[in-house]
Amino acid sequence: MKNLSPAKNTLCVYNVNPTDAIEYINKFIDNNSCQYIDIDISFMNIIDSCYITTICSTKHYIKYPNGKINWHISSDMITDFNKDFDLGNISYNLNL
Repeated sequence: MKNLSPAKNTLCVYNVNPTDAIEYINKFIDNNSCQYIDIDISFMNIIDSCYITTICSTKHYIKYPNGKINWHISSDMITDFNKDFDLGNISYNLNL
């Protein structure tokens, strides 16, 4: 199940398969006006989260160079992993 929560304006991705999650997020970016978006992947493991945030943030930057993605994540290790990529269009909220 995947949806956009209208109350929080957060894209909630409930698919544990990272390839499917990336496909869903990228389709959402392609088909919607989402210069600023929150995406919740806090249920995913660290490796999948690093993969998804890197790929999808790059896709979002191509469409919206001045936009922002606010990722809801489960570990600070994801932030540490991505800091060297200089992905300037992302921020993180830690959900424990």
